[in-house]
Amino acid sequence: MSKVLYIKANPKSDEDSRTFRISEAFIEKYRELHPDDEIITLDLYKEGVDFLSIESVSKHKIVPAEDRNDPVLKYAYQFLEADKYVFAEPFWNLGIPAILKAYIDYITVTGVTFVYTAEGPKGLCVNKKAVNITSRGGGYSEGYAAAYEMGDRYLRTILGFLGICNIQTIAAEMLDVIGVDAEAVVADTIEQAKTAAASF
Repeated sequence: MSKVLYIKANPKSDEDSRTFRISEAFIEKYRELHPDDEIITLDLYKEGVDFLSIESVSKHKIVPAEDRNDPVLKYAYQFLEADKYVFAEPFWNLGIPAILKAYIDYITVTGVTFVYTAEGPKGLCVNKKAVNITSRGGGYSEGYAAAYEMGDRYLRTILGFLGICNIQTIAAEMLDVIGVDAEAVVADTIEQAKTAAASF
């Protein structure tokens, strides 16, 4: 049995968010195909994830095992204990929503999700996999605009830093371009997500 951590980063509802319409379809199909797996949904806006304070940053320096339920460290331990990760976020201003970056600051903890070694940092979240589900107003997968895509690229980089190398991206693009049938794009991406769920 696998433990799946479903991380949602959008203030919109499941019905109003095009990203969540896709990610919820992925989760529904995954649950259908893997009924014994545990799926933990972490809605960052409902959680009220905030930026790290000077007090919370200090907790990242020494991590006693008994602090697993600490309000600051609990996210890092929860992340470490998962086997698979589903990220769902819109592409905002060429990157990820600030709340998702704040969450990443909570989970990137020395001694929990990575360690420093004589050869440099080493991720501790090994043999795990992730899928990033996102929606973009324009087209950023190829061509000149690909250089501006710093959302999925950042997630792949930081997840790799934590030891996660098996990463798939499902992106709905061109959703705000005049003349594009956005609903058709979302519907097509939902089908892609369902297919991806079968092998996740």
